[in-house]
Amino acid sequence: MADNKSLRVEVVSPERVLFSGEARQVITRTLQGGEIAFLPGHTTFLGALVENHTRIYLTDGKVQDLAVHGGFVDVAPDHVTILSDSAELAESIDVARARAAQERAQTAMRGEHDATVEADLRRAHARLAAAGGMGNAGGSTGSAH
Repeated sequence: MADNKSLRVEVVSPERVLFSGEARQVITRTLQGGEIAFLPGHTTFLGALVENHTRIYLTDGKVQDLAVHGGFVDVAPDHVTILSDSAELAESIDVARARAAQERAQTAMRGEHDATVEADLRRAHARLAAAGGMGNAGGSTGSAH
């Protein structure tokens, strides 16, 4: 159970519960507000999520990294729930595949910019950031211009 120094955190996709545990802090990215951090005692909040690298700072000092591809975040003083259209734990991300997807999207962006290609690029950036695979291939997880 969460106490005044921790939050109960759940990350849920349509397929399954990806993560459930106690955390000191959650950082994610919302559609209107950019990157936002939630600590125990945070006021009630509901926001739409964009593709992003979400970090859950666990009570044992470890960090659970996730690639979140849209959805919503629901926050109360004692919990954070991420209801994602699609999300991936960092350890389950295929970095080589994500890099290949990023390269395809970057190549497509050189030609014609459309919403699908831009979303593909944001999704690849989120995966690579969460998996620690940005290396020299990356940049931030923000929108491509």
